[in-house]
Amino acid sequence: MIPYANVRGNSPVIGYEIEPYRIIVWFKGSKPYSYSYNRAGVRNVEEMKRLAQSGAGLSAFITRNVRYLYD
Repeated sequence: MIPYANVRGNSPVIGYEIEPYRIIVWFKGSKPYSYSYNRAGVRNVEEMKRLAQSGAGLSAFITRNVRYLYD
């Protein structure tokens, strides 16, 4: 797991792991959630990877776009 930078300081995301066709996201006090191309879509997963690496906006994106599309 790579620690999430949490640039804005208010994210419940604590870490992530990037794989070729998915991203796994860890939230405070929760289990990891896997978002794959198959379930969440290529465009969404690639945007989540970008946001994870930038350290800002990942949780908001998940809430707005892929909230229940985890594997």
